[in-house]
Amino acid sequence: MSMLISTFTEHLDVSPIQLEAILTKSLIELLNSPELQAKLNSLDTNLLRETLPTAGGILAKELPPFYNWLKNELGVKRVPDSPDHTTKWVIDFVHNRESLTRLVELHRPVPRLALEAAIPRLVGLFAGVEDEQIRQEWQKAVTALCLVLVVASREQERVSLAVC
Repeated sequence: MSMLISTFTEHLDVSPIQLEAILTKSLIELLNSPELQAKLNSLDTNLLRETLPTAGGILAKELPPFYNWLKNELGVKRVPDSPDHTTKWVIDFVHNRESLTRLVELHRPVPRLALEAAIPRLVGLFAGVEDEQIRQEWQKAVTALCLVLVVASREQERVSLAVC
């Protein structure tokens, strides 16, 4: 859990107290929040678009071992067969052709603990990018997208517990 918190605080430039408040929001509250909008608006989308080939190369190389880890170590049952879908989704998001709600729908089956354990490792896939600005921008973008997934997953868990 501490790696997850430090990933969010480092790459999204929020304090642990701010993060805890964000993580207790509902998905709708988060999607409509000025905090998330500010984080998404602060992304350098031109840089992200220009460096899509770099990100695509990293994802193509690093996602297959990441997917194996998800399946074999974390027990995630539905793991993509190839990195193509993730790479395409990231590209479509950067080009405003894919939505955050669709991202949430795609990840609903992933157990919350597995999702939260995977995020630091996923963000870390970009650690080898030599250009600091490019590395930081991609890590920030992936972290922002993952924040949405965590809030949605925690909300889903709260709702499930309330029903029981």
